[in-house]
Amino acid sequence: MHHAMEAAGTFRILIVEDDPRMLDVLRRGLWEHGHTVMTASDGAEGLALAQSYEYDIVLLDIGLPTRNGYEVAASLRTQQNHAVILMLTAYDLEDDIIRGLDLGADDYMTKPFSFPELLARIGAITRRRPSAPSGLLQIGDLVLDKLKHTISLAGTPLSLTRTEFLLLERLMEESGSVVTRKQLLEKVWGPNAEVSPGALDTFINSLRGKLGHAEQRSLIGTVRGTGYFLSIEPSTPLQKGAGA
Repeated sequence: MHHAMEAAGTFRILIVEDDPRMLDVLRRGLWEHGHTVMTASDGAEGLALAQSYEYDIVLLDIGLPTRNGYEVAASLRTQQNHAVILMLTAYDLEDDIIRGLDLGADDYMTKPFSFPELLARIGAITRRRPSAPSGLLQIGDLVLDKLKHTISLAGTPLSLTRTEFLLLERLMEESGSVVTRKQLLEKVWGPNAEVSPGALDTFINSLRGKLGHAEQRSLIGTVRGTGYFLSIEPSTPLQKGAGA
């Protein structure tokens, strides 16, 4: 469980931004909303602060002096830093955005953006990672480690492809609720991606097979025409009835 600050809806936030005006607006706004805020104006300083203190969220500009945002994000993830990284970019270029996400950023925002938009995004990404800072999702005895990209069920490691991993992660994040086909497609392939209708079912079936080998404790259910849901059976076998 995260520390008490998360329960109150406030966070320790590091802003790494070289535009003094933008830095001041973000610092003041977040402070007024009850967050604890520290700032840095270049990549080296930001990385040093992130290594010295524990933060819930790092707002990280890409175009920084000394070390750019890509380098800072990559260094933090290499060092197993568990803060949520929200990259701020002046470029709405898909390749740049994907590069940041591949290096460990959790989300991105393109400048200019409004402060309410930033607050909404912070709320969304912190809800998206309920088990931060460990990076672990656990439902029953099914454990997914986002940082190490490992899965285990009842202590048995499972070998999943990247696609299967992302699908399971999305289902675990919404455990007990139906995740629509559209949500799953966007999780793995992004919005408006051209994916054949049967591709999702193929990956779900493959995932079912792998989960089913570990004592049938994890089930992916289907809601026809809508999507899928994850349910975890009790670890102890159900007692059979007298007539069974």
